[in-house]
Amino acid sequence: MPAFAQKNVISVTAAVSPRLNFSAAQMALATEVAGDPDLAAFYGANGLERVFTGQGGAPLRAALRQAVAAMPAHGIPSGRYDDDLIGPPRDAISAELIHARRAAMLLRDLSGGVLDANRVDPEIKRSRADISVAEDMQRVAASSDPFAAIMQAAPRHPAYAQLQQALTGPEELKVPADLAPVPDGIWREGNAGPAVAALRRRLGAIGFGSGDSEAFDASLAQAVAEYQRAMGLGADGIAGPRTIRAINGGGAVAPERRRAILIAMERLRWMGDASFDGRYIWVNIPEFSTTVIENGQEIFRTRSVVGKDRENWRTPEFSDMMANVVVNPSWNVPRSITVRDYLPRLQANRHALSHLDVIDRRGRVVDRNSVDFAAYDERSFPFRLRQNPSDDNALGTVKFIFPNKWNIYLHDTPSKHLFGNRVRAESNGCIRLGDPQDFARLLLEPQVSDAAATFQNARDSGQERWLRLKPAVPVHLVYFTAWPDGRGGIEMHRDVYGRDARIWRAMVREGFDDGTT
Repeated sequence: MPAFAQKNVISVTAAVSPRLNFSAAQMALATEVAGDPDLAAFYGANGLERVFTGQGGAPLRAALRQAVAAMPAHGIPSGRYDDDLIGPPRDAISAELIHARRAAMLLRDLSGGVLDANRVDPEIKRSRADISVAEDMQRVAASSDPFAAIMQAAPRHPAYAQLQQALTGPEELKVPADLAPVPDGIWREGNAGPAVAALRRRLGAIGFGSGDSEAFDASLAQAVAEYQRAMGLGADGIAGPRTIRAINGGGAVAPERRRAILIAMERLRWMGDASFDGRYIWVNIPEFSTTVIENGQEIFRTRSVVGKDRENWRTPEFSDMMANVVVNPSWNVPRSITVRDYLPRLQANRHALSHLDVIDRRGRVVDRNSVDFAAYDERSFPFRLRQNPSDDNALGTVKFIFPNKWNIYLHDTPSKHLFGNRVRAESNGCIRLGDPQDFARLLLEPQVSDAAATFQNARDSGQERWLRLKPAVPVHLVYFTAWPDGRGGIEMHRDVYGRDARIWRAMVREGFDDGTT
């Protein structure tokens, strides 16, 4: 064998030879962490040596104490990380692992959430963020500022920091404690009396108007609306129970608002492995809106219709990649709608639903006269239904595909009247867009010189045309009842599916507090 080849063989062999000699302490540590893949990987990368209680571990222990104390700023109770929950130290290895498990728990909570999303609600199609806790622990251990390294695990979406600030209420909105509270009631323009004067004084103390007049005039209504907007309340200019409770609390966050903010922060932690750089699509279900964000700025917004609040109709939450714009789409009726809604009508009258073709398993159009619809039930019906491209197609002029096993997509609709409703939970689960053609042109802009002409040419063909997006665009179907409004406040939305209520019950079991206890 040539000398250079022999040298290479020896070096490779040395590189992959497993270590066979371990001390008793190292073997004990290996045994203790064997059932935890994250800790096993972390200590394997550190030669099975103690890190937190070993030489140089004092800064790491101090950082852990600081991080635990900081967790309420993330809405997470510090009690989750108490020593008695992790276990008292029995020996040096046990003491080391108390700190290691606390570090791993902190990093898991910040980077992927406290709760397992799809266990809380099966309509939340999110698994734990695909983040290596072992790598994060290694990064913390190697950092000159381990506390900052731990905090870096939190979501980097700018809304997260805004939600954090909103947890306590802006400092500048805290009313001096010596001012008389506003009496309970509903105070609006046209009212007068001492209660209105008290409202005026408390608002004036934090920069919303001035004076002590007992008349509720237009200027006071405007001041109330500005305060409500800053506090994330409905900005109607009427001082009702929620507004009075907020201003009498010195700017304290109302319990229902605090709950929504805590849940929103947890939802962002569930999305810990998502990238929010560049361009992405954001469908906020309870806001009934679809937006396009590019480099952190909203560049498009349209009203949306989402799934009805019924089992198997509610729009699920998940993230995917939008791959295609389909112009003049055919509508392949979902199996659930076919057998639930349409099969009974065909059994009553084979010529019902004449706008739909009956399609066999080989994709051929079937003559209805040859089908005995009464011979089938929901399980045995072997056909599917399809509506060809047309002006009254259920999908309208265009649909937007991001392949997923729930068969959810965005699309146009001929039912334009629904976009005038305040609550727009009216679909079978897919998302209908108020301005679908503008949305299509915007998505095509980065890849063609004239997006409007490209779309119109496809539209004028009268045929189904698939336009691939290059590159595909991330799309996030989310459910935030509390979200920054872009003006420094927090917008609140109705919990249309009751999902927040279910999440909050699970959070309470983990020790979360809305401020009422």
